[in-house]
Amino acid sequence: MHPARSGDSEPWLPDLCRLPRLAMMFGVAELVVLVLALAPDGGTRWTPERVVSASGFALWLALTIAVLLCASRRQLSRLPKALGALAAVAAATLVALLGAALLHQLDRSLGYGLVPAGVRLPQFALGSAAIAALITAVVLRYLYAVDGWQAQVRASARAQADALQARIKPHFLFNSLNAIAGLVRRDPALAERALLDLSDLFRAALGAGESDSSLREEVELAERYLAIEALRLGPRLQVAWERREPLPWDQPLPRLLLQPLVENAVLHGIARLPQGGTVEIALEVQAQRLRIAVRNPAPPPRERDGGGAQHAQRSIGHRLAYAFGPQAGMTSAWEAGYYRCELQLPLAAPVPAG
Repeated sequence: MHPARSGDSEPWLPDLCRLPRLAMMFGVAELVVLVLALAPDGGTRWTPERVVSASGFALWLALTIAVLLCASRRQLSRLPKALGALAAVAAATLVALLGAALLHQLDRSLGYGLVPAGVRLPQFALGSAAIAALITAVVLRYLYAVDGWQAQVRASARAQADALQARIKPHFLFNSLNAIAGLVRRDPALAERALLDLSDLFRAALGAGESDSSLREEVELAERYLAIEALRLGPRLQVAWERREPLPWDQPLPRLLLQPLVENAVLHGIARLPQGGTVEIALEVQAQRLRIAVRNPAPPPRERDGGGAQHAQRSIGHRLAYAFGPQAGMTSAWEAGYYRCELQLPLAAPVPAG
């Protein structure tokens, strides 16, 4: 892997400017003080005053090192990774060395006795610098691994979204064009409207797929899809929307969240029943959580090929977990001739009561 260059990629050095990571630096610094205080060294006893002074020094070092690495992150990321990491650890070591030397001299000059009398300047400064170097190296390595894992999760979520988009292209496009071709002579106006719906659907689903969507866009996408499928299935496909206002129409959502669920309801449910049926789609907010439910008549699971449906639901589940973490959930079940899939998502902002 080539080192990051200014302007063409994200810096590879972990970002210590974020508050959670700064809090982690403080936590590690306090942990080191606690370990040193509890270690049986046979030397000077650790008094509360010594613990407080050591904690203050450790927190100051952690803050100074974090600010220094935050400010120099882009410059260090221009170097090869091995050299950049060595430079980052060396900078932390130098800060600790100078800070410890300054503290030792001030303590001796003012006579506070915070540093034990038997600890000389070289021992205190070099020991503090060595501890700071080890801790900085471990923290940076851990955060680098976390950033790499998160990048893989983002890439996986993106690949799954791309797979869903690619899955729309072949069978849906061919089915839609065949249905529209049958309308050209019989009802040209309806065929034209269907082509416009198809164009809007593919523009929304495939053209803009870089950014997140919203609840409003996802509902519009599902409506266009159902309008196209209604041309093929005719009266066999009925749709019942239940929108319980107020709804967070601007709520950010992963793109292609609702349409694959509606597609599963049509392809694996309505289309496989001779009499067809109704796809019921419910949207509501309960306890400041957005609930999206899709319910449709369907053959028993053993009588239908659920591989495609399960793949789509697994992909949606993975993308929900990445976007919202454990606060989001998805449940699905077949019971008494009906299949139901429900999503529950945390709200980006509270929805006022209607």
